[in-house]
Amino acid sequence: MLTIPESKRATFVSALEEKEIPRENRGYYLKWVRFFLDFCHKYGFDDRSRESLAPFIKKIQQKGQTSEQQKQASQSILFYLSLTLGDFKHQKEVGSIESIPNSPFLGENVLELQDTFSVASNPENSYKNNGWNDALNDLRTTIKTRRYSPKTLRAYVGWIRKFQGFLRNKKTESLSASDVKSFIEYLAVEKKVSASSQNQAFNALLFFYRHIIKKDFGDQKDNLRAKRKLYIPVVLSREEIDSITARLLYPYDLVVKLLYGCGLRLFECMNLRVNSFNFDAGILTVHDGKGKKDRTVPLPETLMPELNAHLERVKILHLKDLAIDYAGAFMFDLIEKKYKNCAKDLIWQWFFPAKQLTRVADSKEVRRFHLHDSHVQKAIKKAVREAQLLKRATAHTFRHSFATHLLQANYDIRTIQKLLGHSDVRTTMIYTHTIKTRSPKEAKSPLDF
Repeated sequence: MLTIPESKRATFVSALEEKEIPRENRGYYLKWVRFFLDFCHKYGFDDRSRESLAPFIKKIQQKGQTSEQQKQASQSILFYLSLTLGDFKHQKEVGSIESIPNSPFLGENVLELQDTFSVASNPENSYKNNGWNDALNDLRTTIKTRRYSPKTLRAYVGWIRKFQGFLRNKKTESLSASDVKSFIEYLAVEKKVSASSQNQAFNALLFFYRHIIKKDFGDQKDNLRAKRKLYIPVVLSREEIDSITARLLYPYDLVVKLLYGCGLRLFECMNLRVNSFNFDAGILTVHDGKGKKDRTVPLPETLMPELNAHLERVKILHLKDLAIDYAGAFMFDLIEKKYKNCAKDLIWQWFFPAKQLTRVADSKEVRRFHLHDSHVQKAIKKAVREAQLLKRATAHTFRHSFATHLLQANYDIRTIQKLLGHSDVRTTMIYTHTIKTRSPKEAKSPLDF
């Protein structure tokens, strides 16, 4: 969220004091001004014009703000404009800060206002021209055609929306390489985003320029890429992992055991289907992992009884689903056209099915999705807190622990790379920093030679 320039902020705060606005309310007045500046920046409105106030109030009305909150927002912004811009017309209209009339956009629903206004919430109302809608539609189509992941699609669209807001809805045909440089510098200097976010924004803009608007991106030599610092992952001991699983309820305990026992990413675990398991061979096949790659990992022998017991529950749930008007599990691509009724087959059911059925709005079908990622994440967070661990543990921490413990057991780095599904061994090498060296040559100081 944008900040108020220090000189203008000082003037505004002094004026609030002169008007004897209670100290506990001054923070709200400052916050409304910051919301207004952020709104204008993202939606292409002029933050120096009173005309921008009406769409802003309408926006916060859509967010469910009360009439008193909308009135307070109007007072804050009009007073800010009159003081900081020296606009005597505004100052005359404002007069006493208590005398401002109610806004014409008054709502009654009470909802919490988000700290920032998302450009993606309803941007079409403000960006109907200048080619952005067509460009964004082409971006979505191109990414889907190239079969990039949905997360990549959301991330790229989000960055292009922010780029659009930064340029105040500048025509796409007028974009240049200098706009990219200005935006990246803005992210790094003013917004202070992380190196990974800065590089992701750069990649999104590179894709947008090359494949969507067909513009010269330039060599961007002056626009240095952010250098990411060495990240050493958090690793749990076996005792800490057992402490967490002991505090997890079914089926979350089994999910965590698979995350650790097979080194899975959370989305890979949630996307497992019944046919992913080969119990006879003791092998788990991970389909469409990161980068749309498949791999196989050994199933933990100690987990076999729990996995078989869980599979029996899945079979019982599947029979109950078939007894009603059940269209099957949610499937990928157009596989149902190739294999009729495959969605109802047991082998295609989710290994970790959701507790509730989902009714598809368009077709009115009743289908079942897999357990939601957020439910697992919340369960893990609660268990970690109850275990009183002194480490920041998430779902991905169990994958880090899997790799580190294999390395401690003297597995070679190439084997671990294959089990994790890394394309480059340099990614796997990060785990060499999570264990102590056992080389006798490095155990002493040179002073002791």
